[in-house]
Amino acid sequence: MDKKSVLIVDDSYDMLEVIQRQLSRLHYTTFQASAVQDAIDILENSNVDLLVTDLQMPVTNGMELVKYSAQNHPEIPVLVITGYPSVAGAVEAVKSGALEYLVKPFTANELKDAVQKALKQPTQRNKKPAKKKKAIANTWGIIGQSEGIQEVMYLISKVNNNKVTTLITGESGTGKELVARAIHYSGKNSKGPFVAVNCGAIPENLLESELFGFSKGSFTGAIDNRQGFFQAADGGTIFLDEIGNASPAVQTRLLRVIQEKEITRIGTNQPIPINTRIIAATNSDLYSMSKAGNFREDLYYRLNVISISIPPLRERKDDIPELTNYFLQKFSKEFDKKNIVLSDTAAQILERHSWPGNIRELENIIQRAIILCDQKIEQQHLPLYIKSHPVTTDENPTVGFLSLKEVEKRHIIKTLEAVDGNKTKAASILGINRKTLREKLKDISGT
Repeated sequence: MDKKSVLIVDDSYDMLEVIQRQLSRLHYTTFQASAVQDAIDILENSNVDLLVTDLQMPVTNGMELVKYSAQNHPEIPVLVITGYPSVAGAVEAVKSGALEYLVKPFTANELKDAVQKALKQPTQRNKKPAKKKKAIANTWGIIGQSEGIQEVMYLISKVNNNKVTTLITGESGTGKELVARAIHYSGKNSKGPFVAVNCGAIPENLLESELFGFSKGSFTGAIDNRQGFFQAADGGTIFLDEIGNASPAVQTRLLRVIQEKEITRIGTNQPIPINTRIIAATNSDLYSMSKAGNFREDLYYRLNVISISIPPLRERKDDIPELTNYFLQKFSKEFDKKNIVLSDTAAQILERHSWPGNIRELENIIQRAIILCDQKIEQQHLPLYIKSHPVTTDENPTVGFLSLKEVEKRHIIKTLEAVDGNKTKAASILGINRKTLREKLKDISGT
C-alpha cells in the first residue's frame, strides 16, 4: 500500500478539520498540528510526503516552518495556504522552499489540484535516499484481509515507532484496545509499560486522582503518596479508553500533559516530567461533542494528531470466515473439544447477520456454540435472535415482515444479547441514552 502522508498545520481548528476531511476523502493519510513546534515534532518522528501549512500563526509563524523544512527535510514538498495573500508573501514563501501557494478560501477541487501538483513536482533539492520499508512480521493479533483492516494495519506501521498522540475510533466491540496494544508492542518502545485505563469505568470523582496520582493528605482517605497511571506508564504507553467520558477537569489536565509533557499530582504544585505516549479511544463522535461544547475542542485536536478508524464488522464481512476460524480454534482448545467445524447453514447465518456488537459479539456466539455442540456447529446452536429474519415470497412480498414496534423490540433484545446485557453499551450502539433504553425495556416486558 503506497498512500501519501500529508502534514496539515494551521492554528484554526475548523480549517484543520476541513482540510483533513477533504484529504481523507482523497485517500491521503493525514497528520495535524496547530502549532509550529508540534509540526516539527511530527516531521522528525513520522514519514511525511507533503507539508501543508498556514503562514499566519501565533508564537512562531508558518514561514519559519517552511524554512525549517527546507533546511532539514528538503525531500518534503511544501504547499503554503494563507488568508492574507500578497505578492511579497508569495515570493518569500517560494524563496523559502514552498512549491505551491494556495489562497483561502479555496474549493475542494483547488486543494486537490494543489496537493497533486505539489506531490508531482520535483523539489529542485537533493533527494534523501528513500528508506526501505520494514516488512511487517506479524499482524499483532489483528485478523482480517479487508481493505478497512489493511488501512488500520498500515497506520499502525506508520505510528508505532514514535510517540505521536493517536486517537482510535470505532464502535463498541471492534477491537480498539487491540489496535492500541499493536501500536505499542510492535514499536521500538515495546519494552516499556502499557497501561490501559477505561475512563468510563472509573467514577468521575476518582478518575483525576487515578490518572495523575495524589499526595498524602490531599483529600480524605489520602493516607499516603500515590503515583497515578501516567507515572506508571512512564517510558511506555497509556491507553485512555472511552475518553469522551472524561470530566472537564480531567480534560484540562490532559491538555496540559500533552502540551508540557509533565503531570502534577493532586495536592501538590510540583510538576513531574513524563515520557509517555498517549493513545485515546472512543466510540463517540468527539468532533460533534466538541462543537456542542461537551468536549474541549483544543483537546480533541491534540488527541487527533493521527486518527485510526476501525470499521464495524458489518462493513468487513469478508473477514468473518477468518475471524470465525480463529475463535473456533481458540475455544476448541479452551474447552478441550477437537476438530469442531461450522456447518454451511450456520456459516450463512453468520454471514448475513448485522453484528451490532461487532467482533465481541461474534466471539461470544462461537464460544456459546462450541459449548452446546458435539462436533459440528449447526443452526440450533446459534442464538435465536441471530437466526430470525424476514421471509419473503414472489407471490406476496410483504409476507414475513414485522410491525415497526416488533422490529424495534427484536433489535433492542438482539443488541443487549450481543453485549452480554450491558445497558450502557447497548444504549450507545442504539444511539439512545440509558433512560430511554430503560423505558423501552419496560414496554417490552410489559411492566
